[in-house]
Amino acid sequence: MLLVAAALCSLFAGCSSPAAETSEAPPAPASSTEPSEQTPELKDVDLAFFTGKVETVDLLDEIIAAYNAQSGGITVEQEYQNDASNIIKIKFASGAAPDVMTTYEQEYVDQGKYLDLSDWNDVWDRLIPSMRENCTDLNTGNQFRVCTNMTMAGFWYNKEIFETLNLEPADTWEGFVANLEAIKTAMPDVDPWFIFGSEAWHLGHLIEFMPHGYIKAKFGATEAKEAMLANDKAVLNFGDPSGAMATFASGLLEVQSKGLINADVLTATNDNCIDAFVTGKAAMFSNGMWCLSSILEKDPSMADKIGFMPYPSMMADGTPMVLVAEDSGYSISADTQYIEEAKSFLEYLFSAENQKKYSESLGSPSAFTDVDADWAPAAVVEGVNIAIDSAANIGYTNEKPAGFSGDDAGRMVQDLLAGRYTAEQFATAYEEAWDAGFAS
Repeated sequence: MLLVAAALCSLFAGCSSPAAETSEAPPAPASSTEPSEQTPELKDVDLAFFTGKVETVDLLDEIIAAYNAQSGGITVEQEYQNDASNIIKIKFASGAAPDVMTTYEQEYVDQGKYLDLSDWNDVWDRLIPSMRENCTDLNTGNQFRVCTNMTMAGFWYNKEIFETLNLEPADTWEGFVANLEAIKTAMPDVDPWFIFGSEAWHLGHLIEFMPHGYIKAKFGATEAKEAMLANDKAVLNFGDPSGAMATFASGLLEVQSKGLINADVLTATNDNCIDAFVTGKAAMFSNGMWCLSSILEKDPSMADKIGFMPYPSMMADGTPMVLVAEDSGYSISADTQYIEEAKSFLEYLFSAENQKKYSESLGSPSAFTDVDADWAPAAVVEGVNIAIDSAANIGYTNEKPAGFSGDDAGRMVQDLLAGRYTAEQFATAYEEAWDAGFAS
C-alpha cells in the first residue's frame, strides 16, 4: 500500500508541471467580449409604448416588466395619457411618434403613419376571422392594427333594483325614461343613470353608441363607414334639428332637467361611478366590458346582481343597439427604427398565457382562438349574449376625422350639460366641428 501511494504521488507531481515546460501550449480561452453561437447578441433598444386605456395600465406594466427582464436589451416603457387622442396629434406633428401605440385614427392611416401589418400571418392565423375584418382599413383592404379582444358596450343595471320595482329593460327612449322616473320616485337617494362626465372619452362614447349607432344600424356598417369617410351629409345628417344628433342632445337635457342623472355629472369620475354602482347608489350606467373587473374587484358579490341591456332607440325608425366590436388594438409606427423589436414585444404580449391574463383582468373575451379565458361570471355572460341577440350590433366610429376626436366630441357634450347649447345648437355645432376636423 505504501508503494502504491508513493507511485500515485509521483504521478500527480508529473501532471502538475508548469505549462511553460510542455512541448505544446494549451488553447487560448474564448474571449468573453465575443458572444458564442448559443448566446444571443444583446441589444440596447428603448421602445416607447403609448396608450390611453387606463384600465390596462397596471397589468401592462407587469407584462412589460416581465418582457424587459428577458428581452436581451430591449426596454419597453409605457406612457399613459388620459387625453391620448389629442396628445398623439402632437407626437405625430413633432416627429416624436411612439414605436407602439393603442391610439388609432383613420386620417393617420391615410397619412401613412402606421406600419402595414397585413403579412403578419403568425398573428392573423390565431385571430378570429371577423376580428381581422374589423381591423381592416376600408380604403386599402390592409391591416394597420391588431386587436386582442372583443368588447361589448351597453347599459349596465342593478338587477335587484329592477326586480324590486318590477322593471324590464326598455327598447325605446320613452320606456327608458319611464324606468328612470320609476327608480327616482321609489328610491330618491339613488341616481337612476350615473354619467361620469368629467372624462371626455365617456361622453364621446355616448355619441358613438347612440346617434352614431343609429346611423350604423339604419344604413349598415359598411355604408355608414363609407359615409363617414366621405362626409356624406345625406346619410350623416348631423346638423338636422330633427336628426339623431339633436334628438340625442334633447334626450340628455331632458333627463338632466328631471334629475334622472347624477347632479355632479360634470365632475364625476369613472371611480365615482363604480363606487356608486356597487353600493347601490346608482341604478345603471353606460360602459363596455372593460368596467367589469373594477366592479367585481370592489365587490365580488355583484356578479349575480349585474344586468346588461342594449342602448334604447331614440329615433322613431331606430332599433335597440349593442356595441360588438374589436377592442385593445395595437399599431406600430411606420417611422420606427425598431420594427422587429416592436413585433417582438407585441408577440410576447399576444402570447396565449398573457392574453388569458389580460382577458380575465379586463373582463373582455379574447379575439385569439387559442386563448381560453373565464372573462366574466356565467350570469353576466348569459345576459350579454341575450342583449347581443336582441339588438342591432354596431361597431366603433374609427372613420371619424383625426381633427375631431372622440374626446373632442365628449367635451362638446360637457358644454351641452353645462347649459352652453340648446339641442339644435349642439347639432349644428357638432356638424361644424366634424366638417372642420376633415379640413384640419
